[in-house]
Amino acid sequence: MPEMHFYVEWPDGQQDSCYSPSLVVQQHLKEGVTYPLQDFLERSRTALLMADERVLAKYGQHCSLALGQLHRIEQRVAQYADFPEPQVRVIKFLV
Repeated sequence: MPEMHFYVEWPDGQQDSCYSPSLVVQQHLKEGVTYPLQDFLERSRTALLMADERVLAKYGQHCSLALGQLHRIEQRVAQYADFPEPQVRVIKFLV
């Protein structure tokens, strides 16, 4: 199963590398696009849960890396709750 990293820029300008065990992220996020914070969270959640389901179907167990990445994204999103109109930019994908 091909894995990938997607690089994002948070509302405060910090950048992060995020992991997915599947390329399904590219169906939900687009390189170079800026998303409102909650939209980014929902798209990431959908993609990473789909990736986890693919790993479960193929290997018979959940993907702790995908679920851990989702948890880290949820924690980061919570940090920006008080920012006015927070947005996240998807910088690039690396396969």
